[in-house]
Amino acid sequence: MTQIIKFKKFTTILFASFFILVTFTACSDDDTGITENDDTEENLPDISGFPIVGTNQTKFFNNTTETTTQSVGDDFYGQNANYPGTTPSYEDNGDETVTDMVTGLMWQQSFDHNGDGSIDVDDKLSYTDVLAVVDTTTTGGYTDWRVPTIKEMYSLMMFSGRDISSVEGDNTTGLIPFINTDYFDFDYGDTSAMERLIDVQCATTAVYVSDEVDETVFGVNLADGRIKGYGTGFNNGDKLYNYLLVRGRETYGINEYTDNGDGTITDAATGLMWMQDDSNTSMVWQDAITYAENFEYAGFTDWRLPDAKELQGIVDYTKSPATTNSATIDDVFNSTVIENEAGEDDYPWYWSSTTHEAESDGMEGGWGVYLAFGRCMGNMGTDTWSDVHGAGAQRSDPKGGDPSEFENGHGPQGDAIRIYNYARLVRDVN
Repeated sequence: MTQIIKFKKFTTILFASFFILVTFTACSDDDTGITENDDTEENLPDISGFPIVGTNQTKFFNNTTETTTQSVGDDFYGQNANYPGTTPSYEDNGDETVTDMVTGLMWQQSFDHNGDGSIDVDDKLSYTDVLAVVDTTTTGGYTDWRVPTIKEMYSLMMFSGRDISSVEGDNTTGLIPFINTDYFDFDYGDTSAMERLIDVQCATTAVYVSDEVDETVFGVNLADGRIKGYGTGFNNGDKLYNYLLVRGRETYGINEYTDNGDGTITDAATGLMWMQDDSNTSMVWQDAITYAENFEYAGFTDWRLPDAKELQGIVDYTKSPATTNSATIDDVFNSTVIENEAGEDDYPWYWSSTTHEAESDGMEGGWGVYLAFGRCMGNMGTDTWSDVHGAGAQRSDPKGGDPSEFENGHGPQGDAIRIYNYARLVRDVN
């Protein structure tokens, strides 16, 4: 792979009748220590398409806890650890930037934007200020930083982390964030400023297009491993977001679909083939895995349940049930129409093969990751269901149980708990 190399300043040397031209990717001033990098992509890996970074989930789970390695024929074969995908790979450039060698994107290394050595509430900004900060950011000597798209930001998500939703107080011992801390500096919410540990909502450019809610920005939470829509206001002021800026390939995350005319869709950008239809029926997580492993269609027997990042890769954040009367997915796909908790026509949540490991005694593996391709409902204590988190959110549901036990929702936002979700299958083309 292409390496990120820092060159010292050279001069052009004249020889008898010709010149040797030395091309620079970065120049360092030996006197001032200031780095001046060329704002091009010449110092980034030569990557094309939309390669999906693996989730980094190597553990196997049953319906409640971690279990032994699952092989063909076992009850839980077909989960994420059986299909790990492309191994995440990063380069620390030594200048407060990190290059993702899979996506070809370069990232800021730390949420410590004040440079004071700690990550706290003072490093956060309102959404308006996050959008504006790119104009003055020169991390690593580069001036072409931008706010990431939702798919760029989600590419950093590592499901080797553990959901801390149930953790209270300020003790972070044993907690594992959803980002690779060997390369990125990270900290949980600033409890000294009345934040919760879970408050690490990272801003993206994805603003929810639904007209059913106030201005809502999709954020990627690297503390609890979720995508949710967050209002830009909070307690009569501005909501403050964490952020990491990105630079490099602006085409990352763009799909290239072909309708194969046989009920399958190929995405040339990711190298994945999808079923055009979903399962047309809902099921628990284990049954979704079994359904996928036993599925035969269009002459292929290697269909599987997609992992969380593959599934998020086909979400179309320019759509919503309220404004486009469709699921948040390209029109080349077909989606089952369901009735949601508010009695509205809506679209399914789809299971992934990924487990949302939790900090929960005896239920560490009890939650499966899903992507909401319809409204992501909640009951905010008024017995009125609404689209609390936004179509395109990524959350998790119990892998089993009785949905009627959650008829009023779950948690502080009354999150809808369905347990029975749909499946859309995938296979590798390459």
